[in-house]
Amino acid sequence: MWIMVCGPYTAGGADEAMRAARLAVMNRAALTLFRLGHVPVIGVNMALPVIATAGGDAYEEVMMPLSLALAERCDAVLRIGGPSAGADAELARFTAAGKAVFRRLEDVPPA
Repeated sequence: MWIMVCGPYTAGGADEAMRAARLAVMNRAALTLFRLGHVPVIGVNMALPVIATAGGDAYEEVMMPLSLALAERCDAVLRIGGPSAGADAELARFTAAGKAVFRRLEDVPPA
């Protein structure tokens, strides 16, 4: 399965160090999914290079629209971490489509 990993990134006014730490948590989860035989996808990893290319004020223009479009293409989602409006919006796409929702890595079956 193509599994989106979503969780807090900028939630709560996270500073640069907190955003990096949160992204590292998502990337570690992605590695575990990969080792289970799945294709992990993280919206932040897709969006950040595009935002950097577009310039500093493109965050709002790119981050959520790109992440939500990516969610449409995935088979399932792994929701990790704490409160996040963005991650909840991604999760809602999966729920509305009747796709698999995982809340713990332990619940994801091997491919």
